[in-house]
Amino acid sequence: MPTTTALEFEKPVFELEKKIEEMKALSDTLDIQPQIEELEQQVEMLRSEIYRNLTRWQRVQIARHPDRPYTLDYITHCFTDFVELHGDRTFRDDPAIVGGLATFAGRHVMVIGHQKGRDTKTNVHRNFGMPNPEGYRKAYRLMQMAEKFSLPVICFLDTPGAYPGLEAEERGQAEAIAKNLLLMSQLKSPIIIVVIGEGASGGALGIGIGNRVLMLENAWYSVIAPESCSSILWRSWDYKEQAAEALRLGAKDLIEVGIIDRIVPEPIGGAHRDPETMFTTVSTVLADELDRLCTLDAETLVRERREKFYAMGVWTEQ
Repeated sequence: MPTTTALEFEKPVFELEKKIEEMKALSDTLDIQPQIEELEQQVEMLRSEIYRNLTRWQRVQIARHPDRPYTLDYITHCFTDFVELHGDRTFRDDPAIVGGLATFAGRHVMVIGHQKGRDTKTNVHRNFGMPNPEGYRKAYRLMQMAEKFSLPVICFLDTPGAYPGLEAEERGQAEAIAKNLLLMSQLKSPIIIVVIGEGASGGALGIGIGNRVLMLENAWYSVIAPESCSSILWRSWDYKEQAAEALRLGAKDLIEVGIIDRIVPEPIGGAHRDPETMFTTVSTVLADELDRLCTLDAETLVRERREKFYAMGVWTEQ
């Protein structure tokens, strides 16, 4: 899945790559192989330099890259025997959250995640990855099923937020998310959370309570998106970069304060640059985490999960 979309800060690299392609087209008639190799070295050095010094806003842009792997891509490449399960048994199926039974590293698991679309048609179908209440209720049903059959739960987070429409509020958006938080805080199965792209507000947290919270290097996870924060504080979206810095929403920021447990490294250039390597890395990390969690009894799993979230934040009692 090679990327075809250049972010603003990546354009110098893409311009050099375009020049290399043009030179390769002439290499059959001209002896320019040394120049091509020199340019290729420059590209790698420039890309490494750019990605070693990313700002928080640039990481937000990478997390939103249209070629970045989504939940179903990870399911296809990291899991086998996936059987998608649909519907919340109350209203309808929500394509913005997908889930079902699968096999991973020889274990039967329940995998759940947000799902975006790749083009206008599929984005409309997936509601741009913004779940309605029925999406969270579907996840609730699948997690209950996982507990019944003693299956580990793996959740992939990638959403700009829960859908804020009037109809979602009419059907109980806040209540659906709250019920998931309560269920996940006491589920007797191991739960692993992986933030693979955007982790915005309650829309992400609605399937985000786990024993282990992992986060891809260029993903972001915050109570609010930078644009929305800018709009509230400065009455304009023009300050989104400053908002991203103030929110400290990157993986390195969040592991320092104990919000996440582990950073999953991405290939240089981001997950979209080399998805096969990204799938291999995620599989290795998930197998490692599952090996430890599956040795714990239900009581320990619930206790550790609660203690992890109880420890977050700072407060005083009067």
